[in-house]
Amino acid sequence: MNDNSKVIVALLVGLAAGAALGIIFAPEKGTETRTKLAESLKNIGESIKETAAAEIENLIGLKDKVVDNLKTKAAGSEMEYQDDLEHA
Repeated sequence: MNDNSKVIVALLVGLAAGAALGIIFAPEKGTETRTKLAESLKNIGESIKETAAAEIENLIGLKDKVVDNLKTKAAGSEMEYQDDLEHA
Protein backbone atom coordinates (compact mmCIF):
# COMPACT_ATOMS: atom_id res chain seq x y z
CA MET A 1 0.00 0.00 0.00
CA ASN A 2 1.52 3.35 -0.99
CA ASP A 3 1.60 6.49 1.15
CA ASN A 4 -1.47 8.04 -0.50
CA SER A 5 -3.52 4.94 0.25
CA LYS A 6 -2.40 4.94 3.86
CA VAL A 7 -3.42 8.58 4.23
CA ILE A 8 -6.84 7.90 2.69
CA VAL A 9 -7.45 4.88 4.91
CA ALA A 10 -6.35 6.84 8.01
CA LEU A 11 -8.66 9.69 7.02
CA LEU A 12 -11.61 7.32 6.57
CA VAL A 13 -10.94 5.67 9.93
CA GLY A 14 -10.73 9.09 11.59
CA LEU A 15 -13.99 10.15 9.97
CA ALA A 16 -15.65 6.95 11.13
CA ALA A 17 -14.46 7.43 14.69
CA GLY A 18 -15.53 11.08 14.73
CA ALA A 19 -18.95 10.30 13.29
CA ALA A 20 -19.50 7.46 15.74
CA LEU A 21 -18.51 9.58 18.74
CA GLY A 22 -20.63 12.50 17.54
CA ILE A 23 -23.66 10.29 17.16
CA ILE A 24 -23.13 8.46 20.44
CA PHE A 25 -22.92 11.68 22.45
CA ALA A 26 -25.76 13.42 20.62
CA PRO A 27 -28.84 14.12 22.77
CA GLU A 28 -31.30 11.96 20.84
CA LYS A 29 -33.29 8.80 21.43
CA GLY A 30 -31.39 5.55 21.30
CA THR A 31 -33.21 4.27 18.22
CA GLU A 32 -32.42 7.45 16.29
CA THR A 33 -28.80 7.31 17.39
CA ARG A 34 -28.46 3.68 16.35
CA THR A 35 -30.05 4.43 12.97
CA LYS A 36 -27.68 7.34 12.34
CA LEU A 37 -24.70 5.26 13.47
CA ALA A 38 -25.70 2.42 11.16
CA GLU A 39 -26.05 4.83 8.22
CA SER A 40 -22.69 6.41 8.96
CA LEU A 41 -20.97 3.05 9.17
CA LYS A 42 -22.62 1.95 5.93
CA ASN A 43 -21.36 5.09 4.16
CA ILE A 44 -17.86 4.62 5.51
CA GLY A 45 -17.90 0.97 4.47
CA GLU A 46 -18.84 2.01 0.94
CA SER A 47 -16.01 4.57 0.89
CA ILE A 48 -13.53 1.92 1.98
CA LYS A 49 -14.78 -0.45 -0.73
CA GLU A 50 -14.37 2.28 -3.35
CA THR A 51 -10.84 3.05 -2.15
CA ALA A 52 -9.94 -0.64 -2.17
CA ALA A 53 -11.33 -1.04 -5.70
CA ALA A 54 -9.27 1.93 -6.89
CA GLU A 55 -6.12 0.47 -5.34
CA ILE A 56 -6.82 -2.90 -6.95
CA GLU A 57 -7.11 -1.16 -10.33
CA ASN A 58 -3.79 0.58 -9.67
CA LEU A 59 -2.15 -2.74 -8.83
CA ILE A 60 -3.56 -4.36 -11.96
CA GLY A 61 -2.16 -1.51 -14.06
CA LEU A 62 1.23 -1.85 -12.37
CA LYS A 63 1.22 -5.61 -12.95
CA ASP A 64 0.42 -5.11 -16.64
CA LYS A 65 3.29 -2.63 -17.00
CA VAL A 66 5.73 -5.01 -15.31
CA VAL A 67 4.62 -7.95 -17.47
CA ASP A 68 4.92 -5.88 -20.66
CA ASN A 69 8.37 -4.68 -19.59
CA LEU A 70 9.53 -8.23 -18.88
CA LYS A 71 8.18 -9.46 -22.22
CA THR A 72 9.99 -6.67 -24.05
CA LYS A 73 13.26 -7.42 -22.27
CA ALA A 74 12.87 -11.15 -22.89
CA ALA A 75 12.25 -10.57 -26.59
CA GLY A 76 15.32 -8.32 -26.78
CA SER A 77 17.46 -10.92 -25.03
CA GLU A 78 16.21 -13.62 -27.39
CA MET A 79 17.15 -11.51 -30.41
CA GLU A 80 20.64 -10.89 -28.98
CA TYR A 81 21.04 -14.62 -28.37
CA GLN A 82 20.01 -15.40 -31.96
CA ASP A 83 22.49 -12.80 -33.26
CA ASP A 84 25.25 -14.32 -31.14
CA LEU A 85 24.44 -17.81 -32.47
CA GLU A 86 24.59 -16.58 -36.07
CA HIS A 87 27.95 -14.89 -35.54
CA ALA A 88 29.53 -17.74 -33.59
